[in-house]
Amino acid sequence: MPQPYNQIRAMLAITKASAKAIFKSPQAVFFGLFFPIVLISIFGALGGRGGGASVDIAFVKGTDTSNSVYQTIKNVPVLNVEDGTEAELLDDLMKGRITALVEIKKNTAGSKVNYDVHLKTTSAGMKELPLLETILKQIIGEINNEITPAEHTYASVSSEQLPGRPYKMIDFFLPGMIGFSLMGSAVFGVAFVFFTFRETLVLKRLYSTPIKRFYIVLGESIARVTFLLTTAIVLIGFGYFFYHFTLAHGAATFFELLFLCLVGSLVFMGFGYAISGLAKNQNVIPVYANLFMFPQYFLSGTFFPKSQLPAAMQPIIKFLPLTAMNDALRKVSFEGMHIWNVGTEIAILLGWCVIAYGLAVKTFKWE
Repeated sequence: MPQPYNQIRAMLAITKASAKAIFKSPQAVFFGLFFPIVLISIFGALGGRGGGASVDIAFVKGTDTSNSVYQTIKNVPVLNVEDGTEAELLDDLMKGRITALVEIKKNTAGSKVNYDVHLKTTSAGMKELPLLETILKQIIGEINNEITPAEHTYASVSSEQLPGRPYKMIDFFLPGMIGFSLMGSAVFGVAFVFFTFRETLVLKRLYSTPIKRFYIVLGESIARVTFLLTTAIVLIGFGYFFYHFTLAHGAATFFELLFLCLVGSLVFMGFGYAISGLAKNQNVIPVYANLFMFPQYFLSGTFFPKSQLPAAMQPIIKFLPLTAMNDALRKVSFEGMHIWNVGTEIAILLGWCVIAYGLAVKTFKWE
């Protein structure tokens, strides 16, 4: 008596063959691994914030602005004074985007020091703090010589370091590169593979075998997910061991990042399936794929903070799938959040997942 056809074994055979083809593909390895690693190496080598010749600071809300120190600081070329809300400035301080928050207070009438210049900094800004203190002391020294009696000091400088882990450039850039790599590999890989399978009648031949359609697609999808998660593991490991990428809770954070990468990969693969069905010929696949991907590369905080974009765009930007993925990766890796703390970002990704696979079901063709 003949044995029943084993759908799982057939699916695993498709998965194995597809995985071998993907891992042996020069294009997949170059754009999925080599190119992101080169970019990570460039930005990782810059270290903390780049160590430029200027120092970024911000004044605490309510600081005394009627004194000479404040007016002079505003006019020092190497001091860039940033503006923003109290929450935004504190976030910038903790992530090393500014060196210090400066608060100038007027002392009581009987004090020998007229003003206290108090600096709030973190370990992320310690690299530029000595330069900032030197500049401030030079400013105060010049003011003392000009307008302050010998028995008085116009101002003194004090500082405090707020608790917090160092925020390095790699902590911002690596999550963006993971999103960049996964989206490109998933969308282009799935779209081209299934279009080619359809054009060369591979799908039609597979469909003529006893294996069900679901297992054909599932087998190819498992192979693609395996490659994408391998890519994520290599990129995270490279950033961690070579550039000290922050994993807030160690191994737990690593596995949470992989879960987010899995969710993001499934979303982007769904759009790859949809594009393969929409494409009338192979030449339009890059057009459709780039229309979906390129705006997100520049709007979703991949290469630079999305806060630098116009405020009017922010409500739209936060609902993009790559934005949700980048934000979730950064919150989990550096800020120490867990999966349940990034529920909003995961909900956005799942919403796009429904849209992507709904569109894929409508457009996917076997012949």
